Amino acid sequence: MVKTPRDVTEAELSVLQVLWQQGPATIRAITETLEPERVDAYYSTVKKLLERLVAKGYVSREPAGIAFIYEASIDRDELVGRRLQEVAETLCEGSLTPLLTQLAQHNDLNRKQQKVLMDLIDDLAKQNQKP
Repeated sequence: MVKTPRDVTEAELSVLQVLWQQGPATIRAITETLEPERVDAYYSTVKKLLERLVAKGYVSREPAGIAFIYEASIDRDELVGRRLQEVAETLCEGSLTPLLTQLAQHNDLNRKQQKVLMDLIDDLAKQNQKP
């Protein structure tokens, strides 16, 4: 059986967001972004969050002198996809249609977003028609 990584907590997600926005970074650099006024107080917390993310496979680390450089091993779109699939399986018997319907109906999509959605639907329809 394939083991899927456990989901990330909100605190871990804030660390991942820094790595997605800024790229590879040290613990100190991440802490300075998250808590610029309290770097020393939050350094250990960020270190522990990074250790958990490494253990879950969401972040990798490479030695850089006496420190480590941390880098996201998963991109934002992949994590979004995993979370949506989990919601679909839990609430919608595996179907993404109710999720897409809710997003489209309850969010005011501008014309550009509507076009992107329609283009995606067209592309998926074309893929499904191929033998």
